[in-house]
Amino acid sequence: MLKYLFIMLIATSLFSLDNQAEQKITEDYISYSPKVECLVLEDENSILCKFEVIIDPQEDQTISLKWVNPNDEISRTRDIVIPAGDSSAYDFRYLDGREKGIWNFKIIYKDKEYTNSFEIK
Repeated sequence: MLKYLFIMLIATSLFSLDNQAEQKITEDYISYSPKVECLVLEDENSILCKFEVIIDPQEDQTISLKWVNPNDEISRTRDIVIPAGDSSAYDFRYLDGREKGIWNFKIIYKDKEYTNSFEIK
């Protein structure tokens, strides 16, 4: 009998911890202020963009990204899987061959769109 009581106690504790983790993720999402950053590195002939997500310790997350050129045309679209426990995704492009002007880097994450603009001179 004591053995079954001990097993019930452990199961209840684990269930409680799982619910607390879910509540923490929900609270983080409510206060979430995303960072979408792009750097034009002329000396390295590259553009590097980064997006930070809310860390989910248990499940992979998927984001969709779009590179939009100065003519408002999508030049690249891609889905990226962020493994459980990780918090950011990066994408990289070379400057050579890119149109001059204002570009947009757009992310779709949890049904919301986040964007950053940068200029290629």
